[in-house]
Amino acid sequence: VIDDALIGNKTVKRVIVYTRTRTPVSMIKGRDVWWEDEMEHAETQVEKNGIVSFPAEEMDAEDPLFILYTSGSTGKPKGVVHSGAGYMVWTTYTFVNVFQYNPGDIHFCTADIGWITGHSYIVYGPLSAGATSLMFEGTPTWPDAGRFWDIVDKHKVNIIYTAPTAIRSLMGFGLEPLKGKDLSTLKILGTVGEPINEEAWHWYDENVGKKKCPVVDTWWQTETGGTLISNLAGITPAKPSWATLPMPGVQPLLVDENGKEVTEKDENGLMKGNLCIKAPWPGILRTTYGDHERCRTNYFAAYENLYFTGDGALKDEAGNYRITGRVDDVLNVSGHRIGTAEVENAVNMHAGVVESAVVGYPHDIKGQGIYAYVIYNGHHGDDELRRQDILQTVTRIIGAIAKPDKIQFVSGLPKTRSGKIMRRILRKIAEGETENLGDISTLLDPGVVEEIKNGKL
Repeated sequence: VIDDALIGNKTVKRVIVYTRTRTPVSMIKGRDVWWEDEMEHAETQVEKNGIVSFPAEEMDAEDPLFILYTSGSTGKPKGVVHSGAGYMVWTTYTFVNVFQYNPGDIHFCTADIGWITGHSYIVYGPLSAGATSLMFEGTPTWPDAGRFWDIVDKHKVNIIYTAPTAIRSLMGFGLEPLKGKDLSTLKILGTVGEPINEEAWHWYDENVGKKKCPVVDTWWQTETGGTLISNLAGITPAKPSWATLPMPGVQPLLVDENGKEVTEKDENGLMKGNLCIKAPWPGILRTTYGDHERCRTNYFAAYENLYFTGDGALKDEAGNYRITGRVDDVLNVSGHRIGTAEVENAVNMHAGVVESAVVGYPHDIKGQGIYAYVIYNGHHGDDELRRQDILQTVTRIIGAIAKPDKIQFVSGLPKTRSGKIMRRILRKIAEGETENLGDISTLLDPGVVEEIKNGKL
């Protein structure tokens, strides 16, 4: 993968290779070096000279720290740029305060280190605070569904931070995997990546935390660098399925489609709107790599002088926030943001696909599932084989996380006379709301809707 990525690249001089699985590796002489060899060389130099021969490079506070790509509604991933000082200040501050970290605590974030949660709460936040950060690779259900609890037991974990998707998955195995595991060292339970439903929240609280551990439901994004809305463990009250209060200094605002602040409450005493942030915070993204205008249009153009999160939210009388999900064409699958256009582009790369449309639908485990409507070239052959071929194509181009959960073959898609696909209709069908599709008389071919309804998976 690295060799392919560096074809034509003239700026990378060295690639450091770390021995992990002992899989045979083709090393390129003069470019590739072994981690252990470099470390031994550095240590030898220190022992020989009594001084560090490789001093750290001094950087400006606003120099880029890293670029992390995240999905956008246009299908082209955005390279989110975070700065050195601001990002690390924010991840350290939020780590220490949200989890009420105390020196000596062992912090176990189960996220993929390549995801923003892994960056912020496996590496930068905990390590900047001097914490012990436990890294994990694999899945929570292999070799069995007790993997997380074995780790907590073995390493005497104090803080566990995982995704609602993982919690829902483990719920499906019942309480047997928890039996015989010593979880008494746990002090704080955290969730991240997507809104957590009440059933999963209570299962986590009762069976993992034994109702003795505060549950912190954190809301934030790749672009925010770290947590913006969350209860503080043991300090501010939790509310199941609510992210609750903003971090000190963070100023959320709910606006309507016209950018006007929402002040009216519904019959339940709640305000509902699009979630924006009024003022900057240290961890805010600085730009999108190579395209600053895209940064402006994606996050700051929708509403004047506001950062638009792309999420909808509710606000109660106490000022607590509940995230209701994306309001744009970005899906939240197992805590990973995936653009519908991105998946459509991958599906359309299959030689037999004429056109496709992708929408989200409620999924018991993942939060949102991916539903693809596909026009295939020709009507003969095994539908299941064609589905598997398309899934392989998507996996190859994007990755397994973006594989559609359902692929429905259709003869046409609901389009306006200008050629725009009416994804609203497809979304409602995927969600099972087939009787409330609204006015379809303006479609180019209204008859295709009935066919799609009848073929729903």
